[in-house]
Amino acid sequence: MSSQTRNDFTKGSMASNMLKLAVPMTFAQLINVLYNVVDRMYIGHIPETGMLSLTGLGVTFPIIMFVTAFTRLFGDGGAPLTSIARGEGKLEYAEKIMNNSFQLLVLSGLILTVLGLLFKKPLLYAFGASDATWPYADQYITIYLLGSVFVMVGLGMNSFINAQGFARVGMFSVLIGALINIVLDPVFIFLLGMGVRGAALATIISQGVVAVWVLRFLTSDKAILRLSLKPGGLEKDIIKRIFGLGLSGFTMACTNSAVQIACNASLQTFGGDLYVGVMTVLNSVREIIFMPVHGLTSGAQPVLGYNYGAKEYQRIKEGIRFITITGILFCTFVWVLLMLFPAFWIRIFNQDPELIRIGTHALRLYYMGYFLMSLQSSGQSVFVGLGKSKQAIFFSLFRKVILVVPLVLILPHLFGLGVDGVFLSEPISDLVGGGACYLAMYFTLYRKLGKS
Repeated sequence: MSSQTRNDFTKGSMASNMLKLAVPMTFAQLINVLYNVVDRMYIGHIPETGMLSLTGLGVTFPIIMFVTAFTRLFGDGGAPLTSIARGEGKLEYAEKIMNNSFQLLVLSGLILTVLGLLFKKPLLYAFGASDATWPYADQYITIYLLGSVFVMVGLGMNSFINAQGFARVGMFSVLIGALINIVLDPVFIFLLGMGVRGAALATIISQGVVAVWVLRFLTSDKAILRLSLKPGGLEKDIIKRIFGLGLSGFTMACTNSAVQIACNASLQTFGGDLYVGVMTVLNSVREIIFMPVHGLTSGAQPVLGYNYGAKEYQRIKEGIRFITITGILFCTFVWVLLMLFPAFWIRIFNQDPELIRIGTHALRLYYMGYFLMSLQSSGQSVFVGLGKSKQAIFFSLFRKVILVVPLVLILPHLFGLGVDGVFLSEPISDLVGGGACYLAMYFTLYRKLGKS
């Protein structure tokens, strides 16, 4: 079978094509979540210092999200472009895009490592660390930064495996690392007594193995698009296109980082370390419950992009309807579970009675509008999948920067809300931001497909 006919997404139903990618990618997302969530579960249960260690880990999130932002800039920016190029039959050009993305991931990873190590102390204090939590935050982020290139190459280049339709290979890439991380975590944290350092080391070792695995596949004959590991060959026009499309995911990750900074700072001011710890738990819960939605939309993007390149506009509409309905049903189901059993989710990470009491109340506020999250996710994935970078970037900025950050900083001062104001900012943004993103996608893209 020729490269041009393998994984042809113009054949079969859109739902089946999307699920073919989404199911293994969702499983891969679940496994990927285990990298960080398992760390927090173990860290939160370290005898005597578990609460401070978990809070210290929480203040490193903005830096980790910033590393993730560059991974998404070059990985998520290049992968949809290769899908569109492959749909157009331009395989050589698709390979150039992938090679440029790889070199950008390596270069940016090295730069972030140096800058992060130089400025970590002032950054962590600005992000909500206290004298009590700084040592734990420092221990984790130092080791994480030293291995950030592995993280970026493993996660960023795995997007190009999925974009070629090899979702099972992409899933297995993540599975390898997750299993290694799960095995090493208790050994390093408890058996060797390394604590937070052990969690970071386990994560970096596992991500290093993933990076090697991904590069081996992309340079093999099994891949449709072959990766070259030779330096050089960066092309200005290609880099510009990668930046243009990747800015959506980059902006979303950066704004997530900005939101986390604002939340930690406000919570530290109005509540102290305990409330920063609560936010760490809530963010960890989000990673778990959002994973299937992200897997679905990630699986949809290569299919949408391929059909867009092939000008199959009615099939694209069919795909948009599928991810919208599926996303709404799933998010509503999860929302019911969150509202009925909030304490269950908190206990996964720590058994402290005060944390459970405060966290239960905070969780109900924070996830009050979660059932609307599917609208933001669906609209955003359509913009990215069809290469509409400007719209994707705008709605990333709108929800987080224009809505959440000001709300997080203002609401705690109004009506005596205090910390509750921080948690209430999320459902407000789910309603306004999610609704605006989906309506814009519907009126500017969906209704116009095939009419021009």
